[in-house]
Amino acid sequence: MPQPPVIPPASTQLLLCLAPGWEATTACLQRFERNAGGDWFAVGTQVPVVLGHGGLAWGRGLHAPGATGDKREGDGCAPAGVFAITALFGDAPAGMPAVAAARLPYHPAKPGLKCVDDPASAHYNCIVDESVVTADWMSCEDMLRTDGRYALGAVVAHNVEPALPGAGSCIFLHVWAGPETPTAGCTAMALADMRELAGWLDGARAPLLVQLPLDAFAQRQEAWGLPRR
Repeated sequence: MPQPPVIPPASTQLLLCLAPGWEATTACLQRFERNAGGDWFAVGTQVPVVLGHGGLAWGRGLHAPGATGDKREGDGCAPAGVFAITALFGDAPAGMPAVAAARLPYHPAKPGLKCVDDPASAHYNCIVDESVVTADWMSCEDMLRTDGRYALGAVVAHNVEPALPGAGSCIFLHVWAGPETPTAGCTAMALADMRELAGWLDGARAPLLVQLPLDAFAQRQEAWGLPRR
């Protein structure tokens, strides 16, 4: 029985994030759209991003498992592979015009909104409101932050449906602390670039993040039907 394509036909928006190598903590991000003929074309300009302080490791997404080193909770690695982008979040209230115009579900950050990173929790790798669910975790991330890093972000569907305990959690695109400051495992960029990206993402186009080191991209570009650099 033929395997489904790594890039689903319904996905016509794609973020291609390429790093120099597996241990790199910086990369370049380019937006692409796919036309009715199936061809990818670049949108806008490349933007610089920072990755996890541990570099990259294979994540759990739409791709087949990697041959080496899978991502684990707390390893500081950003996930490599192909992942759906499923939601936005930020500190703007839900009624703001920019939020109302968003074309993905939006989580307004507020006290009590958490992303659970405790592998023993039933809510592992989920964004939850602790006023609604019973807290069964020993650790979590506050989605309402004072440092501006979660002023605006997007949810990357790494390790979902179902989440494998310990395989990594709370992976986002978000605002960086600076161009030389890596993250704990997310992909981060300047606020202006994050705003442009958030306004472009469209849930009806099933957007994806494809994040790879250059050698892995070269090995898979044709087989996966990825855009050309």
